[in-house]
Amino acid sequence: MTGYLDEEAQWVLDISRAAKARPFESGSPLEARIAYNAGSPALQGAREAVASVEERQISGPNGPIKVRIYRGIGAPSQDGPGLLYLHGGGWVIGSLDSHDEICRWFANLAECTVVCPDYRLAPEHKFPAGLMDCAATLAFMAETAADLGVDPKRLAVAGDSAGGNLAAVLALMARSGEAPQIAGQLLFYPNTDARQTTDGYRRYAEGFGLTAATMKWFRDHYVRTPADIADWRVSPLLAETVANAAPAFIATAGHDILVDEGMAYSMRLQEAGVRMVARHWPGQIHGFVSMGRFMPAARQAVEEAVVAWRSFERNAV
Repeated sequence: MTGYLDEEAQWVLDISRAAKARPFESGSPLEARIAYNAGSPALQGAREAVASVEERQISGPNGPIKVRIYRGIGAPSQDGPGLLYLHGGGWVIGSLDSHDEICRWFANLAECTVVCPDYRLAPEHKFPAGLMDCAATLAFMAETAADLGVDPKRLAVAGDSAGGNLAAVLALMARSGEAPQIAGQLLFYPNTDARQTTDGYRRYAEGFGLTAATMKWFRDHYVRTPADIADWRVSPLLAETVANAAPAFIATAGHDILVDEGMAYSMRLQEAGVRMVARHWPGQIHGFVSMGRFMPAARQAVEEAVVAWRSFERNAV
């Protein structure tokens, strides 16, 4: 029994079925990227105006990284909040453009500066290449905080799906100095357990957008060997401890194969004493925050993430 679907979610699924879209796993990663990039504009809403957008190249351990920097309307010129946003796409697809809408929402709603990296994708660049790019971008934000107009003590990380995975891992790395310190982690339906054995993989294996077959295809492209699956930098739920991680906001969708692992990670953080705001959209599907054209819940989720982030700052010791 899977419960009800929100009307908007059912509408998106019906559109997808009518289009008879080819499953990503039936073709090459390049073909999947082309298809995803072609389809994502139809799901995103109008691009919200922000104070400014610029692109730069920064240095990383694997070479240059293109980043897009958004300054929100009302963002302070100095000592403002800064957000590293990591796009989803199973570590294989996704781009700066596919999640542009979310970055613009965050920039304006939080009156902050958002930096989104075009991190390296698998299988051309397997784990941990993309993660290293994300860590390098966070380091860039900390090191150039004055230039960006942000306070290095007010940095947070955010991401959806595989981007949520990368953000969660950075939050764990920050505890030991492997990444700069952060003040919050904002995760939308994060992938936290690459073993892919939760019951959600049975309940929502097919028919709800992201399928179990596609997730396996994504993961197998990302990892170097099966041994990587148990590495906490791939599966943060398997970390020995999550204590002392940054305060977290975690959003989950009811009809999502990742719902169980997202909830399990929320519970682990709570049990470890990490400040937590957990929000569940029972009638929603994976990826709904990227579907602003159809989903009122998309912007609502970002609004709630911003409220949580502000509460973390207010309650900071």
